[in-house]
Amino acid sequence: MILGEEIGRVKKLVLVIGLSAMTVVFAGCVKAERSAGVVHAEVPVTRSEVEITITPTAAVERGNESGQEFRDVILEQSIPDEADGLLSQMTLEEKVYQLFFVTPEQLTGIGQVVEAGQTTKESIEKYPVGGIVYFSQNIETREQTATMLNNLQSYSRIPVFTGVDEEGGTVRRVGSNSLIGMTEIPDMLSIGESGDASRAYDVGYTLGTECKALGFNLDFAPVADVYSNPENTVIGNRSFSTDPGVAADMVGSCVEGFHVANMICTLKHFPGHGDTFADSHYTAASTQKSLAELEQEEFLPFERGIDAGADLVMMGHILTPSITDSYTPASLSSEMVSILRNDLNFKGVIITDAMNMAAISDYYSSSEASVAAIKAGVDMILMPVDFHAAVTGIFEALENGELTETMIDEHVRRILEVKIGHGLIVKGDTE
Repeated sequence: MILGEEIGRVKKLVLVIGLSAMTVVFAGCVKAERSAGVVHAEVPVTRSEVEITITPTAAVERGNESGQEFRDVILEQSIPDEADGLLSQMTLEEKVYQLFFVTPEQLTGIGQVVEAGQTTKESIEKYPVGGIVYFSQNIETREQTATMLNNLQSYSRIPVFTGVDEEGGTVRRVGSNSLIGMTEIPDMLSIGESGDASRAYDVGYTLGTECKALGFNLDFAPVADVYSNPENTVIGNRSFSTDPGVAADMVGSCVEGFHVANMICTLKHFPGHGDTFADSHYTAASTQKSLAELEQEEFLPFERGIDAGADLVMMGHILTPSITDSYTPASLSSEMVSILRNDLNFKGVIITDAMNMAAISDYYSSSEASVAAIKAGVDMILMPVDFHAAVTGIFEALENGELTETMIDEHVRRILEVKIGHGLIVKGDTE
């Protein structure tokens, strides 16, 4: 395990020689239910030898700042050209599938996936999705998890985001399994109440290091919501604070910790789920705040996380009647996407919250919701109810002119840039 200043030196060396491929974990804020059906054991195509070592970490020194500046310069110079080069080699079908982040069950059609074998190989070749998110039902042991994720990456021409929803506190898809041996992390509200932002840094570093050791490359954390409504039923102690300034300090430090661990992280749930009363997993949720009020409160942690270099922002299914109209969730709103892009200057990947949540599924078909999100400017669709219907909807929208390949290219380019920037894709990987 590499700590402190050594991280900066090693990163610098790796970037000069060429970034090595990793796996990414991507998981949204979703209450996953165990899939019904029998566990199907796939026949492995190859069983990779995977050595796993995790040592629970305490506080670590911050990464070398000059090394980070060097890293940024190198990446800015090379990433756009590399992304454009890869994009030019991709078929339209490959581009469309890159827009989707699904569960392994949605990819394969198997009731519960705990291995990546022949069925996974055939599925990822046929449906080359951009990311796969794993939940507790997919995680049994350290060796099993690492082998499953390693095999998945070996099958995919374009490396996959391998995501997980690991926040610490009550949201622990991996850490809830005692066989994995994750560090016990308290809820974020208690971290914020300490007033010590270095503890939030340690959360990001520890989660990033330990999840990455298992083969994940993307975490759907940290929560950037301000716990501004005491009657909130979904965020609560998942938030760092009721104070926007404190939450902002904590989120920024947490993102720094994730990045020193070289783990892709996700700010969620824009424009802020902490002010709502309803839980969008079960029904429509809304905030009555004006844009000016959101800018003074809810946006502050997102701004700080973006400044710290967060690569993804998750759009919540939150109605904003004081800003847009009363019926369009932020995840499907071009106006809210524009605010995130232009007002908060976010250049990375925008992903929806899970599309199987009732705030979407009760009002839109999978096809309708996916097309609306892409038209609004969102880059990735997380867990539509019907994955194949959602893909069909995108192709139909391309055929009728509702969407264009140029629009798809813009989204896929951002996805590729994040994958290249974190070493998932290196020259020669997809040739």
